[in-house]
Amino acid sequence: MKKIFLVCFLHIALYGNAQKNDSVDIVIKNVGQQINSPYDEYAPVIMADGSMMIFTSRRPFSEKEIKKQKEGKENVYFSEFKKNKWQAAQALPDLINQPERFNSAIAISNDGQHLLLYRDDINGNGDIWESFLNGTDWSEPTKMPEPINSEKHESSASISPDGNTIYFVSERDGGIGGRDIWFSTKDKNGSWGPAKNLGSDVNSKQNEEGVFIHPDGKTLFFSSNGQGGVGQYDIFKSVFENGKWSKPVNLGAPINTPDNDVFFVMLANGKTAYYSSIAQKENFGKKDIYEITFTPKKIKKQKGPSLTLLKGIVSDSISGKPLEAKIEISDNTKNERVSGISSNAASGNYLVSLPAGKNYNITVNAKGYLFYSTNVSIPDTAAYQEIVRNIKLNKIAVGNRVVLNNIFFDYDKTSLRTESFVELTNLLNLLQNNPKLKIEVSGHTDNRGSITYNKNLSEGRAQAVVSYLISKGIEVDRLRFAGYGFQYPIATNDTDDGRQLNRRVEFKVMSN
Repeated sequence: MKKIFLVCFLHIALYGNAQKNDSVDIVIKNVGQQINSPYDEYAPVIMADGSMMIFTSRRPFSEKEIKKQKEGKENVYFSEFKKNKWQAAQALPDLINQPERFNSAIAISNDGQHLLLYRDDINGNGDIWESFLNGTDWSEPTKMPEPINSEKHESSASISPDGNTIYFVSERDGGIGGRDIWFSTKDKNGSWGPAKNLGSDVNSKQNEEGVFIHPDGKTLFFSSNGQGGVGQYDIFKSVFENGKWSKPVNLGAPINTPDNDVFFVMLANGKTAYYSSIAQKENFGKKDIYEITFTPKKIKKQKGPSLTLLKGIVSDSISGKPLEAKIEISDNTKNERVSGISSNAASGNYLVSLPAGKNYNITVNAKGYLFYSTNVSIPDTAAYQEIVRNIKLNKIAVGNRVVLNNIFFDYDKTSLRTESFVELTNLLNLLQNNPKLKIEVSGHTDNRGSITYNKNLSEGRAQAVVSYLISKGIEVDRLRFAGYGFQYPIATNDTDDGRQLNRRVEFKVMSN
C-alpha cells in the first residue's frame, strides 16, 4: 500500500470551494486477488455508487488456454462489492465475450444497465459496441452507429450521467493529434448526432486515451502522452465551466508513474477512484487494478461533488415484487425532459445521478400501475448526498391514490405555478392512456389557520388541477375535486417537515 500527502488536484475539481493550499491523504492499494490475477487486468468501469465493477482481463479463458495456463485474449469480467469487500470475479457470458475476438469493457452507465464494449475487427481496427442489462441477462451487443464508429480506430468511451452524450476516443481524420477525444449527443428523436472533436483545449498533438466523465457531468478524466507529465501516459482532468473545458491538469504522483497509467474512473462521491497500473507495489501480475482513496485534510470544508445520487428499489406495493418501470427525470423549472432510465426487471433496482442546480421531477411508470412522482430540488451550493428512496407502485384500482409531489402553488394562492406542468402532463397522460379512468383530485393543508380558510384553499387548489385537465380535453364527468383542509393528515403537524407533507394535492381512483 502506498500512502502520501500532496496538493489535491482532484479535490479542487470536485469540491469547488477548495483552497490552493488544501492537501489530501491519498491511499493507493491493490483491489486484491478477487479481481486481479497473474495476468493483465485493466479498464475498470464502475457503477456510480461503487456496487459493481466490470473490467477486462487477459487471464486464460478458453479450455485450451486454461489447461496450458496460457494468456488469453481480452475478455470481460465483473465483481460485486458486498459486505465491504469485492467478490470473486466472474466472466460475463459468451454474448459479451465473443470467442476468438478481443472483448473489452470500456464504459458503463451510472446505474449499471448500459455497457459499452470495445471489439477488434478483421482490419485490425476496433469499434464501440453496446449491450443492455435486461433483468439478469445482457443483450446481444450491437455496433454503435457511424457518428460514433468510423473506418478508423475507436478505443474507449464514457456515458454522460443523463445518457444523452457519449465521449469517445478515435483516430479518425479531422482531429488535433493522433487519437483524440470526441463526443456525440442524442437529438430529440433519440438518434446520435454528428461526432464533434472536444478541441485543442483538451486534445494534444499526440494521443489521448481512457476517457471518463464523472457522474457530476462536468469533470472529465483521461490519459494523454502529449500533455507532458510523469510518465508515458499520464492521467489528467478537465472541468467544463463557463461554456468551455479548462486546461488539463496532471493528477501527479503517486497516481501517475513513469509507466502508462490509464483508465481512471471515480465514484460519484469523489472519494474513491480506480485505475490500472503496472508500476505500483502490491502487484499480483502485470497490469493490476488499484483503488485510490482521497481523504481531504480539511474535513470541515468538504462538500463533495455537486450532485445527488438517488437510488432504491421499485416494487409492487402489495406483493413487494420488483418491477421494471420507466423512470423519467425532468427539469420542473424549464418544463423539459432531462433523461430517462428503467429499473432492473429482476431486482427493481434503479440509480439516478442528479447534478446540482436544478429542481427535478422524478416520475416512475409501470404498465397497469398508477405513476409515482417525487420532487428533488438541488441548489447549486448543495453538498454531495446519497438518497435511498424505495418506491412502491399502486395498481390502477378503485380507492388507490397518488400524491402529486410536483404540483406547486405560491403561498396562500390557488393558481398553478409553471413548475407544475411536468406533473400535470403525467396525470394527463394517465387519463388519456386509460379512457375509462375516473378520479377525484383533492387538496389538503396543515392545521395552521381556521377550518374554513384551509377548506377553501385546499378546494381551490384541487379545482385548479381539474380545470387544467378539462382545458386539455379530459371529459368533465371523469373528474371531480374536493378540498379537505387538514381533515386527513399523512404526517404530524408538530414539525415543519410534517406540515410540508400535509400540504399536498393528490388524486384517488373512483372507477376504472
